[in-house]
Amino acid sequence: MKITILDDYFDTVRGLPCFARLDGYDVTIWNDHLQDTDALAARLRDTEVLCLIRERTKIQAPLLDRLKNLRLISQRSVYPHIDVAACTRNGVILCSDQRAETPSYAAAELTWALVLAAARDIPQQVHSLKAGTWQCGVGTTLRGKVYGVHGYGRIGAEVARSAKAFGMEVVVWAREATRERARADGWRTAQSQDAFYAECDVISLHVRLLDATRHIVKASHLALMKPTALLVNTARAPLIEPGALVAALRAGRPGKAAVDVFEDEPVRDTGHPLLQMDNVVATPHIGYVSREAYDRQFNEIFDQIFAYAAGKPINVINPEALARARRS
Repeated sequence: MKITILDDYFDTVRGLPCFARLDGYDVTIWNDHLQDTDALAARLRDTEVLCLIRERTKIQAPLLDRLKNLRLISQRSVYPHIDVAACTRNGVILCSDQRAETPSYAAAELTWALVLAAARDIPQQVHSLKAGTWQCGVGTTLRGKVYGVHGYGRIGAEVARSAKAFGMEVVVWAREATRERARADGWRTAQSQDAFYAECDVISLHVRLLDATRHIVKASHLALMKPTALLVNTARAPLIEPGALVAALRAGRPGKAAVDVFEDEPVRDTGHPLLQMDNVVATPHIGYVSREAYDRQFNEIFDQIFAYAAGKPINVINPEALARARRS
């Protein structure tokens, strides 16, 4: 099989323990990012198995229709960047392990890194020190404050435990069935989304992006936040109404934000509004970017490849494609 791995920016995959599993296979790894359809079609012309790192490259119908040798796309997590119907029509099997039972510790850790960085103005203080001006302001202590977890899944539960360790009072908002689970775990839940946004000193988003959750955070919710509050998003940018966060920050409610995700990625425009605000800490979608997380992710991606090679594909998103699947 000819296997291609896209968007491995720092040539990390070759150095992972799991990469030895591909010994004997014809593997090509690309370290740049490419989205042009013609260029991608040429690059992937002979590819039979395509491995994707999350949502870095969009795989849509105009490209899929030209990849006559492609048989399998193997990745992990959600797949809004992939035209599933076009995969099925072309006989391309899409396998993506959702890993609903395993927390992303890397994402939970980054959430807390952003909370601490924003609360204590760490990026600004580092810049001030390097500029020779010593301190540049006064930060905020988290102990005793209210931490809001919006979305109580694997990552949200992990973040809640960390908030408790920091001496914060935790409150959860989610759909009713999830709130019941949070209460069973000993957390207080809010009476409504409005009340949740009005009460919390820090809110972090841990909601999976689905049609039902797209734009679930409205401008009206942000307007209820305290001028001293912090909103953290390490989940997905479209959970918030387009333009609402920038407008809210300009209006002073909330007072700060920390974001790891953007509407259109990668962000190359240094004039992006969120990158121009002193009250925003921003990182380039690195919540899942750690060597340990990569090794777990690619072990699962390779499991899917080997299962396909054995004639027993797993984690198939489009089972209708099995009847149309291309053969070597």
